[in-house]
Amino acid sequence: MFEKILIANRGEIALRIHRACREMGIHTVAVHSTADADAMHVRLADESVCIGPPSAKESYLNIPAILTAAAITGADAIHPGVGFMSENANFAEMVEEHGFVFIGPTPEHIRLMGDKVTAKKTVKKLGLPTVPGSDGAVETVEEAQKVAAKTGYPVLIKASAGGGGKGMKIANNESEVAEAYQLARGEARISFGNDEVYMERYLANPRHIEVQLIGDTHGNAIHFGERDCSIQRRHQKVLEEAPSPGLNACERVKIGELAAKVIQKIGYRGVGTIEFLYENGEFFFIEMNTRLQVEHTITEMITGIDLVREQIRVACGLPLSYKQEDISFNGHAIECRINAENPETFAPSPGQIKGFHAPGGLGVRVDSALYDGYHVPTYYDSMIAKLVVHGSNRNECLLRLRRSLEEFFIGGIDTTLPLHQSIISQPDFINGDYTIHWLEHFLNME
Repeated sequence: MFEKILIANRGEIALRIHRACREMGIHTVAVHSTADADAMHVRLADESVCIGPPSAKESYLNIPAILTAAAITGADAIHPGVGFMSENANFAEMVEEHGFVFIGPTPEHIRLMGDKVTAKKTVKKLGLPTVPGSDGAVETVEEAQKVAAKTGYPVLIKASAGGGGKGMKIANNESEVAEAYQLARGEARISFGNDEVYMERYLANPRHIEVQLIGDTHGNAIHFGERDCSIQRRHQKVLEEAPSPGLNACERVKIGELAAKVIQKIGYRGVGTIEFLYENGEFFFIEMNTRLQVEHTITEMITGIDLVREQIRVACGLPLSYKQEDISFNGHAIECRINAENPETFAPSPGQIKGFHAPGGLGVRVDSALYDGYHVPTYYDSMIAKLVVHGSNRNECLLRLRRSLEEFFIGGIDTTLPLHQSIISQPDFINGDYTIHWLEHFLNME
């Protein structure tokens, strides 16, 4: 087992990884920017190294600085967390080349699934259903119009190297294709340095379903069930739950087994998530995330399994601790992402925390690096906490979540706590009757 792991991230996820390491008897190294000198993960880690100024480009995305920190502290492995360097194949390659273990998949698998066109072709050959669309990249407006005519309208033009809703445009008819195509390519070029796009049929009202997976270096692969991530704003997840209220038992077993077979066939190492759109009883592959997910917490709550611990064990070369038949699902869990934003305008709200009280009690978990007096910086993602609640069934979970949101207090800045209170009080949500468009329709009606 590793003796020392460098955590190449910040905030709640860095603290989450630190906790798993400490429970495994592994020492930790925190890297941080000057803006994060007083961060909780820095305070708790065994060692810390400042790797640059506040800008992420000069600190958390600074590969030489991260590798130097690992070298001077004698780390065995580097955990990239989520975001930042977690799906950067070049970083994973350089980590391994410098004699450290990258706690994640191989660079080859990161590249394979990072290119959406190649990923779609690969999983289609391996038996996953995909959304009808182009066979690969679409090179011209004329080609885009031909694909749209064959697929049928509306169509979605998507960046091959995309994510987070960037480089995605909808065309409802032939006259809209040219503009949507150029806009998608332009946005992709700016966001990802790659203007390649592909096309799919646009599904009107799907749910966003993802399957949590893990594979080891011994040929084993299993799934931990699905999560419903349909409550989204501008393609960004706001609230997730597990299991999905929109699937039946047969559907969840079928899609879980299919996804696990895919990662086993490609020899995937580590945790990963295959994401689908689900509509009218059909699943359609969207993409694979080759990293730990923010919402891994709800899967942990219904399975009782520490996914970060398993991720570290697999990276160390150990076989999985579990077989598929060992995985059982207990009750229901919901996660609310709490952001430092105005709950109505969604304007960022950095500043000093003046009072902090996290809810507690049976089945309540708060993943956050906040503390009274902490200053939320302006330079990074606005998510500052995750409230995760578990109940024996969905109704109990909702009631516990309502109580927990009422208890949660974060003073000094605006947060999205009121938004979550509003969402979970709506009849559609209470009934589990929502799709990926529900939240934006709800916000527009308010």
